[in-house]
Amino acid sequence: MIKAVLVALADKDLEITREHLDELAFLAETAGIESLKRFIQKLPQPDVRTFVGKGKLVEIKDFVVAHQVTNVIFDDDLSPSQLRNIEKELNTPEREVKCRVYDRSLLILDIFSMRAQTAQSRAQVELAMNQYLLPRLTRMWTHLERQRGGTGTRGGAGEREIETDRRNIRYRISLLKDELDKIDKQRKTQRKSRSNVVRVALVGYTNVGKSTLMNVLSKSDVKAENKLFATVDATVRKVVLGDIPFLLSDTVGFIRKLPHHLIESFKSTLDEVREADVLLHVVDAAHPYHNNQIEVVKNTLADLGAGDITTILVLNKIDLLPDANTEDLKGFYRQHGFEQVVFISAEKKINLQELRSLVFETVRKKHLTIYPNYVDEGIYIFN
Repeated sequence: MIKAVLVALADKDLEITREHLDELAFLAETAGIESLKRFIQKLPQPDVRTFVGKGKLVEIKDFVVAHQVTNVIFDDDLSPSQLRNIEKELNTPEREVKCRVYDRSLLILDIFSMRAQTAQSRAQVELAMNQYLLPRLTRMWTHLERQRGGTGTRGGAGEREIETDRRNIRYRISLLKDELDKIDKQRKTQRKSRSNVVRVALVGYTNVGKSTLMNVLSKSDVKAENKLFATVDATVRKVVLGDIPFLLSDTVGFIRKLPHHLIESFKSTLDEVREADVLLHVVDAAHPYHNNQIEVVKNTLADLGAGDITTILVLNKIDLLPDANTEDLKGFYRQHGFEQVVFISAEKKINLQELRSLVFETVRKKHLTIYPNYVDEGIYIFN
């Protein structure tokens, strides 16, 4: 496995910084990278030249050289100049094994690139990657080769290769945008044909159990695994509760500091969220900082224009909190803006009856706005 060290600047709360590095280590593991050591520095703000201070960078370099580490991963985004300066400091001419520098956005983009399955998501990820790389070309040859597919790009006499690369990437960005516009028009036509059916979307932080819950509710086999961003492509299934059908979609998980280019590129996929009638906001209730994750998701939904959609807060993995007072916790979350709250375990199938009943009643209200003459056939028990 590829070896790396992780680097972060400390927040006021050192425990939160450590939790952020836990998440970064999980991201690295998802990308096939093993984290050997973590470096934390307390600075009021990042160093303009090298992000961390000069002494800390020397400490990182000494460890990297001594242990033949090939990757250094920063928990924040680096400016193009910071990236160049750090790589220059770490990769002295006499060093045989060169060290690559990742920032958080590049690591997430790499994971999305590995996970993307459909033509749309692959184009979205490639667009985001090219937009990220454009101002950082001087040190990113490995990624450029992956994007160019090995085609020659050298220009005429006297033309700098870097300018040729910039021109080629801008051209590729233009092509990808055109391709995604065509796909988006097709998707809009498909969504119009579904306008007479209530749409429910699963949202939440990455790796909280959305795909597992999708499988339980829709009796399908959506890929679910203990890795970040296991789902990149939106998946839609038809579900029937009582005698009311609705469409249930599983969407990409959110994460703090999700790269801006990625959000922009995935806007068409995230239309499944924006155009939903009901959101099931799934939360890993056992995570020590799940309230912070709830805020990340709420803020991302607001940025997407989906902050006012009817939402059910689904606190998952309650089996890992056997002594939790769920009634008191429901009161807490209701005070913080969530009118409908339910505790479940999707994996252990705990309390799914309450969830299905809550979803049925919420979907039923939306269904009546489409079919005002709808009449219930009776009282339903959901197993």
